[in-house]
Amino acid sequence: MFHPPLKKDTMKQVLDVHGMTCGHCEKSVTTAIKLLDPQAEVRIDRGQNRVEVNSTQTREALAEAIREEGYQVAA
Repeated sequence: MFHPPLKKDTMKQVLDVHGMTCGHCEKSVTTAIKLLDPQAEVRIDRGQNRVEVNSTQTREALAEAIREEGYQVAA
């Protein structure tokens, strides 16, 4: 599978997010991240509680945005 190069200063963050049980949960998490960084690329594997984000934002900033939506983010 081809993956385009990341944008400058973009970091891939992998977060362990608990509490996502449906498509609406995925949308809430994606929206929270996109509000923080509109250019972020978000991939969610709900079965693995995994959120992958390519973003210019720090891991902690992304985790806080997700927590504010009511989900638990593992350290």
